[in-house]
Amino acid sequence: MNYLERLLELTERYRASDLHITFGSPPKIRVNKELVALSESVVDDDLLFELFNSFVSDKHKRTFEKNGDCDFAHTSRSGTRYRVNAFKQKSKYAFALRRLNASIPSLDELSLPATLEDLCMKEQGLIIVTGPTGSGKSTSLASMIDIINHKKRGHIVTIEDPIEYIHQHHSCIVNQRELGDDTISFANSLRAALRQDPDVILVGEMRDLETITTALVAAETGHLVFSTLHTMGSAKTIDRIVDVFPPDQQQQIRIQLANVLISVISQRLLPNAQHNGLIPALEIMIANNAIRNLIREGKTHQINNMIQTNAGLGMKTFNQYLTQMNQSGKIDRETFERFFMD
Repeated sequence: MNYLERLLELTERYRASDLHITFGSPPKIRVNKELVALSESVVDDDLLFELFNSFVSDKHKRTFEKNGDCDFAHTSRSGTRYRVNAFKQKSKYAFALRRLNASIPSLDELSLPATLEDLCMKEQGLIIVTGPTGSGKSTSLASMIDIINHKKRGHIVTIEDPIEYIHQHHSCIVNQRELGDDTISFANSLRAALRQDPDVILVGEMRDLETITTALVAAETGHLVFSTLHTMGSAKTIDRIVDVFPPDQQQQIRIQLANVLISVISQRLLPNAQHNGLIPALEIMIANNAIRNLIREGKTHQINNMIQTNAGLGMKTFNQYLTQMNQSGKIDRETFERFFMD
């Protein structure tokens, strides 16, 4: 067993979320949000060079040389998949590996509300899952796509960087495209997807004007579109999308967004009450007529109040969700006070 496989075996044994390999430090794994060293031996330059040449493909090496980093998927000997980011720091190689679940977890297993399943049953529109890096966005989306795959009969196209969860064909056909291997960009693949008779499209991230524009068109023309952003909160998410566009186009984008937006789900992972695992806390915004009007009028600062007064419709502000988690014993008082937003 080579060095990397030994590290991956330990990562899986301790059910760590991430593995970090960098110069001058022992390899470390992240367990419940804290980094723990796997050995006392520090990683040297020769070992990093050997790792880079042994498990980074020639294609990804070219991307690395061009950009200074690259993303790809790797499967360990046990069959566990990892999302890998190889990058340079202080002119030396470094690696961050995120462990992916072998199976797609259900919403219940993720402690996510049934409201999300209801959203999956929509026929068309745009659903955006947001949150910081490492907040579980990809896993939540995989679970939602899996619901559609079992409960609807249609064609699902995903565009990912990289593919994290493998979807089998169930009631739906699922075609998964990976940036680099299968397509050159989100925007290019999204345009192509519209010619592939899709019912549902997952765009890994709305990174640029062209991707956002095409996603809005897809949602307008009868498709259910899922995507992500690194924002926190529906108001900031909407503002981020609008701000990508030149000022003379922003009002038209507000109108388009108001017409197609179904929901913004913002999430972050918090320590559970036992402090032996993580649990998601959400803001759930479901676009009703009042919220659509606020989006058209550029009054996104009022959306939080609208969410707060429409809890009966399945919406919740982050603070409302946090309060409910504290009252039900899912998180302790310390965590509640630490993350409550004033």
